[in-house]
Amino acid sequence: MKRTAVVIGSGPNGLSAAIVLARAGLDVEVREAADAAGGAARSGELTLPGFVHDLGSAVHPMTVASPFFSKLRLENHGLRWIWSPAWLAHPFDDGSAIIVERDIRASAEQFGPDARAYRRLFEPLVRNWSLLASEVLQPLLHVPRHPVLLAKFGLRAIQPSTVLATALFRDARTRAFFAGIAAHSALTLEAPSSAAYGMILGALGHVIGWPIPRGGAQQITNALTDVLASLGGRVVTGSRVDRIDDLSGRDLVLCDITPRQFLAIAKHRLRPPFRQLLERYKYGPGAFKVDWALREPIPWKAKDCRLAATIHLGGSLQEIAASERAAVRGEAPQNPFILVVQPTLFDATRAPSGHHTAWAYCHVPNGWNGSALAQMEAQIERFAPGFRECILARAVHDPAAMQRWNANLVGGDVIGGAANLTQFVFRPTWRQYATPLKGVYFCSSSTPPGGSVHGMCGYWAAQWALDYLRKMGD
Repeated sequence: MKRTAVVIGSGPNGLSAAIVLARAGLDVEVREAADAAGGAARSGELTLPGFVHDLGSAVHPMTVASPFFSKLRLENHGLRWIWSPAWLAHPFDDGSAIIVERDIRASAEQFGPDARAYRRLFEPLVRNWSLLASEVLQPLLHVPRHPVLLAKFGLRAIQPSTVLATALFRDARTRAFFAGIAAHSALTLEAPSSAAYGMILGALGHVIGWPIPRGGAQQITNALTDVLASLGGRVVTGSRVDRIDDLSGRDLVLCDITPRQFLAIAKHRLRPPFRQLLERYKYGPGAFKVDWALREPIPWKAKDCRLAATIHLGGSLQEIAASERAAVRGEAPQNPFILVVQPTLFDATRAPSGHHTAWAYCHVPNGWNGSALAQMEAQIERFAPGFRECILARAVHDPAAMQRWNANLVGGDVIGGAANLTQFVFRPTWRQYATPLKGVYFCSSSTPPGGSVHGMCGYWAAQWALDYLRKMGD
């Protein structure tokens, strides 16, 4: 008889797990509570008809870099990537901006006195990316195949971003640029291991770029569901799982949900030690997200900002560090660091002719119920005077709204849990994917290697689950 599996949640990790299991010959069903598949990789008309916005993730270097996704040949299932001429822009108050392209040598020159230091930091990562990716995109607790490479990376990656940036770079602009990339971690920039995010995402910019999917993030989900369907798997939307007991009789249950949701459906089945571990799991800062429909492109003072799909707004390292500290400490944002994406400069399918969209978020305290709209628009105006006059409509999502849209975004946390050093190693527990329940596994971004749209959490969880089945058959 054919073995069966059910996956709870149809985010990229849930779909990845389902694909691995279907490839292994299991009958796989994905249960999705929402009316559409995709988790945080979805798109929709949030503001005005014809304006397509990404509801969650917007820029996807890790999707292209994913070892698992690269084997699926998602381009054969309709996914198309768009690369802007520059992968990132970081403007400053004087009207200038750092504009980085794929070519690391050409990009390094604009860092002036820090050009050599920039290359010394990133060139080894770029040169050895395929080997490094095989190490960092899996559980941290593993026997490394490339120990020397991993050790060299780890010596710098374990450092706080502020320490590494200050030690390596002399120019304030270079330090600010690195701080902006590191701030994707949602850690304070003084936290150990925050530098790892700046190093990995910076290297990816030169290896792959920071591309956007043509038509929006929903196209990633559509391609993955098409792969799953080709293998005989299926996604059932509008199908919430309220109790783990309702899935009895399946050989495997994989959960693309965070520890809090798992406790809601399985707490009665868990013994106190494991239950308490999950109850102690910490979530990181929330996201306050705004989408705009625009009558024209954002009017940047630094015109070259139009060359990049992604813009980091925050000024100096000190300003960015203060913004991230405030979010972690539970303080309201005053001068927030903002990630802005302007997709319609490069993808005309997302807005009516001649019009544009913008996507942005800043970090705020987890579960915060205030509004950062005025502060975010003021920050954009700082670097793009006249921005407010371009706005036709806006859609505002505070942390509570983010969680209502996707229950995995607990308190607005978009990366599946705080990325502090302990949880970075043991997320969500020392078991990593397994639970004490037979055949039941975690596969969400709360598991290694953590947040981002790469599918590797689902891939590794499915491998562990299949190994369990093989052992059961022996």
